[in-house]
Amino acid sequence: MDVERLIQRAQQGDLDAFAEVTRRFQHMAFGYAVALLRDLQQAEDVVQEAFVAAWFGLRSLADPAAFPGWFRGIVRHQAYRVLRQRQQASLPLEAALGMPANGSAPDRRAEEREQVAVVLGTIAELPSPVREVMTLFYVHDCTQQDIATFLDLPVTTVNNRLHAARQLLKGGTLTMVKDTLEAHRLPDDFAARIGRIVRAREGVVEVLFDPTNLPDPLTELTVSDTPRRRAVTVQVVQLLEGGVVRCVPLSPIDGLTVGMTVLSAGRRIEAPAGREALDQAVRLLAGPVRAPDRPPELLETGIKVIDVMCPLVRGGTVAVAGELRAGTSVVVEELCRRLSREPGGVSIFAFVPPYDAPERAFQEMWAKEGYTGGTAGTVQTFYFLGQEEWTAERLATLPSVDTVIRLSRDLAQIGIYPTIDPLASRSRLLDAGLVEPEHAETVARVRQPLPAAAGGRPEADGRKQRARKIQRFFAQPFYVAEPYTRRPGVTVGRPEALRICREILDGVHDGLPEQAFYFTGGMSEIRAKADELHTGSKP
Repeated sequence: MDVERLIQRAQQGDLDAFAEVTRRFQHMAFGYAVALLRDLQQAEDVVQEAFVAAWFGLRSLADPAAFPGWFRGIVRHQAYRVLRQRQQASLPLEAALGMPANGSAPDRRAEEREQVAVVLGTIAELPSPVREVMTLFYVHDCTQQDIATFLDLPVTTVNNRLHAARQLLKGGTLTMVKDTLEAHRLPDDFAARIGRIVRAREGVVEVLFDPTNLPDPLTELTVSDTPRRRAVTVQVVQLLEGGVVRCVPLSPIDGLTVGMTVLSAGRRIEAPAGREALDQAVRLLAGPVRAPDRPPELLETGIKVIDVMCPLVRGGTVAVAGELRAGTSVVVEELCRRLSREPGGVSIFAFVPPYDAPERAFQEMWAKEGYTGGTAGTVQTFYFLGQEEWTAERLATLPSVDTVIRLSRDLAQIGIYPTIDPLASRSRLLDAGLVEPEHAETVARVRQPLPAAAGGRPEADGRKQRARKIQRFFAQPFYVAEPYTRRPGVTVGRPEALRICREILDGVHDGLPEQAFYFTGGMSEIRAKADELHTGSKP
């Protein structure tokens, strides 16, 4: 589609059309800004600001065909503003040449900065018309026709100025300029980093990005609120369909409207949401998924420790909070896989500990299985940055939270997976007496000996042995972990899981080794493993 038609569609509020305009003109704008500023990082900032200004001013453009020249004027205006600020601050050119380190050693970074300074100084010595054309040509390989369109020049003039640039920058100097500009050009995903607000309501903002390059959950985004001359920070908590991400604010969002520009630098947030913001997020995001006039209904997962110790509510909410390296994202995605087709579903609020992003291997696997880190059938998931001190008791006080699943690093260290702490986890079904009396009684009986499972010799007394068997019985293979554990996932019904817990506590299975209960399913599999262990122990 030609630029004129794209501009016409964008003037009517078509965000996809303006995203395509951004992709087409980002490299020319960057090269032009570099030619004016002679600073790579400031040039990238200017281009972002120019596209924001262009979006808000697009309706004032009378002739869509004049967009290239009109946009060039915006870039020039933004660049001159930076130049004026630079002069007022009286900073030397070298002070604006800092480049991202990218993990280089200090001496290598110093060498890179020196080379960039030499190249930008060389560019600065060229006559302005020649400098503009030369920079545009060597940034992302802009064609002569693209440059002519952007600068409103005949192609022959562009070619003549390129020839003049080659004459002025002969031999090794031209090669150094070309190599440096290509090495520090605008990121390929620059256009994909620019999104538009498609919905804004109390405490929630939805932003449209390129569907092929969405920001990850827990990414920090910046909304450019030009009318109020401010930047508003929001956090991605959920990925929706069609390239839309759902965000919650980390600062006030009053006045944000549809169409505002949103920028993503790919940074993970560093500070957890405050209690007030979290309360509001749970209230707004979970929504009225369960009819208020119907009693809570148990939602069976087939995960033994959950169904017995912290059962879920159909159509309810669950908070999953894990310590560092306790497998929070694995538990969340296993729930998505098991419950995605269940009527009523569930809303999961996952509190990921700092610096514990979901593993890339799992993300790739989820994509193959159809899970996007946000929605899976009737299950919706929201990711927040958690804190180590967020206990089950604290999370249980959040409004609308029916179940809290607390994950323990201590259990991971002794090989109990999932690492769900049966003592720290909570369920409203149990607390309010909404399960069968026999279920509630079993839970109370399980909780009594479990503290004795840790430490000591397993044969010290029968109570400890039974506690250790229950602890190992709650270990269970997951479906999403099959590529890593090499064991098929298993499902155990709630009635069977409760019955086995009672039998262990009653001493029915005292004759079976505790290892038979570890990482298995129901009773038939436990007995089969016990037979295998018995056979293997014979000489």
